[in-house]
Amino acid sequence: MMKAEDIMTRSVVTIRGSATIAEAVQIMKEKKLRGLIVEPRSESDPYGIVTETDIIYQVTAFGHDPKVMRVYEIMVKPCVIVNPELGVEYVARLFAQTRIRRAPVVQGNSLLGIVSVSDILLKSDFVEKPKRLFIEDEIEITREEARAICERQGATSPECAAAWDALEELQAAAADQRRKQPAKNSLQQYCEANPDAQECRIYED
Repeated sequence: MMKAEDIMTRSVVTIRGSATIAEAVQIMKEKKLRGLIVEPRSESDPYGIVTETDIIYQVTAFGHDPKVMRVYEIMVKPCVIVNPELGVEYVARLFAQTRIRRAPVVQGNSLLGIVSVSDILLKSDFVEKPKRLFIEDEIEITREEARAICERQGATSPECAAAWDALEELQAAAADQRRKQPAKNSLQQYCEANPDAQECRIYED
């Protein structure tokens, strides 16, 4: 399975939260970028992100002066981050659930790169080698998504409640799957642990 680190863009352009929107736009034009990672203020401070959509929807649409308005006023922080070891299929699911198009790839406090929907489309092998997530993995990812959404939108927001509802549905489905699996008798369990045992060998006539 390809991982986030296999398809991410390693050259990342960052910006300070105190920079003006005009400065952010200038960098985006020069570098032909659709988003910038906002630098943390300290080691314990999370990463943020400001995108072209944030600028158009929150600045241009309301006639704000981009030379006066600051990045920290419209950025998403904390933003969703991706572990470099995360499989591409899981990155795609994370993007789908959180409705984002790009995220920084972070390990510890180190910014390693940025991964986007374009990277998934153009660099991954999902066409040649499609993979389905195990329900246990889906549960873990959905749990992380719920935490991120609740931190961003607020613990009492409708989005937060919907995220935890989605997690509960997955957990219920997993429990149902486990109930439907036939129970194994003691001999079967023993043979799984001791496949070479004499009593576990099957001979054909």
